[in-house]
Amino acid sequence: MQKKYFGTDGIRGQVNEFPMTAENALKIGMAAGQFFKNNRKKVHRVVIGKDTRLSGYMFENALTAGLTSMGMNVLLLGPVPTPAVGILTPSMRADLGIMISASHNSHEDNGIKFFGPDGFKLSDEAEQNIEELIGKEPGNVGLVDIGQAKRIEDGLFRYVERVKSSFPSGMRLDGMKVVIDCANGAGYRAAPEVLWELGADVIPIGVNPNGLNINKNCGSTNPQRAAEAVVSHGADIGICLDGDADRIILIDSDGSIADGDQIMAVIASRWSQDGMLTGSGIATTVMSNLGLERFLSQRGISMERTQVGDRYVVELMRKSGFNLGGEQSGHIILSDFSTTGDGLIAGLQFLAEIIRSERSSKELARVFEPVPQLLKNASYKAGSDPLAKPNVIKAIKAAESKLKNNGRLLIRKSGTEPLIRVMAECEDEEKMTRAVDSVVAEITA
Repeated sequence: MQKKYFGTDGIRGQVNEFPMTAENALKIGMAAGQFFKNNRKKVHRVVIGKDTRLSGYMFENALTAGLTSMGMNVLLLGPVPTPAVGILTPSMRADLGIMISASHNSHEDNGIKFFGPDGFKLSDEAEQNIEELIGKEPGNVGLVDIGQAKRIEDGLFRYVERVKSSFPSGMRLDGMKVVIDCANGAGYRAAPEVLWELGADVIPIGVNPNGLNINKNCGSTNPQRAAEAVVSHGADIGICLDGDADRIILIDSDGSIADGDQIMAVIASRWSQDGMLTGSGIATTVMSNLGLERFLSQRGISMERTQVGDRYVVELMRKSGFNLGGEQSGHIILSDFSTTGDGLIAGLQFLAEIIRSERSSKELARVFEPVPQLLKNASYKAGSDPLAKPNVIKAIKAAESKLKNNGRLLIRKSGTEPLIRVMAECEDEEKMTRAVDSVVAEITA
């Protein structure tokens, strides 16, 4: 059954439009409370974090009202990275964790992400069950059983200490100059603090959120400002987070960008060498570059692919016994330390490799040569299905035929926006470009 509310990563959309309205947030809170409430327990807890969007206040209050009406006690963390919610949900013995964020999207959007009592994002089945409860008569609890809400002052401190503990014992960042771009988002306090406390000379940017500037000309999806800062300050490296700090893009000392595939290659290689890589492999998505697969294969490391979405990567990791996985976009999951993507923890592992290997960020930022890859987004009218149109089907088949034996074509709908993502990978760049453009042209015709 197709879900009405949930997409690739929780519920997301434009603020004050379906499904991201205060009224829906209230109903969603009630449904989630009903689904997670365990009648065998006397105390029911929910932890709620958010990023820095102005609309976060509205959704925080609406969700809290819905949850407390169902007898859930709500612990409000305030602005914290998404991985902090994943970490603190089991740590605080909560039944449910909620993060209010639209990740890398601009402030006009917002979203709701759910974590189960184990700290992992919900399965498709659990999301479907919550959807079925939204808007139904929930059977409110008695007056004396209504939940309470309170602010938790030390949530950020707990997260900072957990992140620092992921850095190799006895290792320091003394003498290293690091640009950290927090995208005016959820990591604006935690990330500079962690790096500074570990000894780095920190140059922070994107640390002045005003509710409207999250991801605006900064962060992992707009790394140019950070690249300029690295070069102008003569920094050793730049770390770019997104609005909820669950993804990372790196900038080397020359200002060049390293994506999630390069970061996974560095960490996988080191962990394999040190006997830390479990399952002798990593989990990635269909978007990861063929060059990464070749690099890992040469080192006896397998690579398994799944559909796009970091929660699907986590599901594959748990199934295959891997402790490393991620996406080319920068979601890196290190399950020894976190239950979901954590840009800061991944960044620290990369910094640790610079120290261990005595190699520069420039050397480590491109440890394999990527196969040429082109991704273009084709917008379409919400509610329509361009992939079902005969002309689009014909164009896709023709493009696949042209790339056969030389590359691959990947077509997928965005789970959060009315976009069709058209990606091709091929050693012949001219053939690759023609294939992508031909499909995009038919989708947008």
